[in-house]
Amino acid sequence: MTKSTITRLFVGGVVAVVAGLFLLVASALIALFSGTFVIEGPDVVGINATPQAWIFVLLGLIGVLGLIGGSIVGLVAWIGALINTAQLTDKTWFVLLFILGLFSFGFVAMLAYVIAGPDGTQVQAQQPTQSQQAWT
Repeated sequence: MTKSTITRLFVGGVVAVVAGLFLLVASALIALFSGTFVIEGPDVVGINATPQAWIFVLLGLIGVLGLIGGSIVGLVAWIGALINTAQLTDKTWFVLLFILGLFSFGFVAMLAYVIAGPDGTQVQAQQPTQSQQAWT
């Protein structure tokens, strides 16, 4: 997987998570302020099951699907970055991505990789093969 593909996956995943979070929060707030929830004191004790309420539930579910889908795409981008950096002779980027990903700082590691990381497929393509070295 090339770095450009990993970058597109990562950015797409971030956009999906942000859009899903926005949709989830917006639908919950609109439902709250439109009287969909029956509130007594600090507790929600019921729901007015109107067609409008079901639209808010549907929008909230779409937001949750966006969050889940974006997270899965981000995980695929992280695994692709690990595979890409494992091909490099210097394993610094691989170790950085792996350790930070395991300790839940994968977003920071992926952001650094997208901005400044090397592409393992290009480095491998630039190295001459043994048959090319024999003729020189």
